[in-house]
Amino acid sequence: MLEAKDVGVRYDTATVLDGASLRVEKGELVGLVGPNGAGKTTLLRAIAGLINWDREVLQGTRMEDVVLEGTIEFEGERIDRLPAYKIAQKGLQLCPQMGRPFVEMSVQDNLLAGAYLTRDKKEINQELEKVYQLFPRLKERHKQLAGTLSGGERQMLAVGRSLMRQPKFMLVDEPSSGLAPKVKDELFNRVQEIYKELGVTILLAEQDISFAFQLSKRNYVMSRGHVIAEGTAEELMKDDRIRETYLGM
Repeated sequence: MLEAKDVGVRYDTATVLDGASLRVEKGELVGLVGPNGAGKTTLLRAIAGLINWDREVLQGTRMEDVVLEGTIEFEGERIDRLPAYKIAQKGLQLCPQMGRPFVEMSVQDNLLAGAYLTRDKKEINQELEKVYQLFPRLKERHKQLAGTLSGGERQMLAVGRSLMRQPKFMLVDEPSSGLAPKVKDELFNRVQEIYKELGVTILLAEQDISFAFQLSKRNYVMSRGHVIAEGTAEELMKDDRIRETYLGM
């Protein structure tokens, strides 16, 4: 369903990704793990079309030399040259790290912003109710300004906003980052539900390998802009490179 081949990203003289490759089949939940600064977020942004957006925004600045190399295909179609909104129209949605809500808008308006490509009001209301069933806390706070939410609630809002477009595929970036254990457990259950009950294919980027490994059956490990290993949780924890990356052994 998704295949990235030899993806490289460079901002001016800084190489962030260097020949990263992965694939995700339809119906999979695949983990993308690695320490902070490994390149996980950059790879997700490249897949979602945001590196092309960076190139436009940074034009004329000191970092105007933004380079995206390699190929990215979604459902057999090359998408690495498409703008982000056209990629979103194809059913591929990015759920960003730390939620990044529109802080001066209400929770409900943030969710409705996720359905900006949908014109059918009945369909929008149906998806909104599905999100509220999945995250009752968001329904309780639907009139509250998003900027006043806790970190966990912001992450729930980000996931809910991504679901409003009825995605085929979700790129979920560091959902457990900075969350208390109880909130992390709740989010873990919701991601499982989205995958198993809603049937959404997921690529999950995580620094917390215990969180990722409990959810995913197959994983990629990133370090310093490279994909250095692939396998199940059991296989990877026997790999010396993984122990070095995560445990310093």
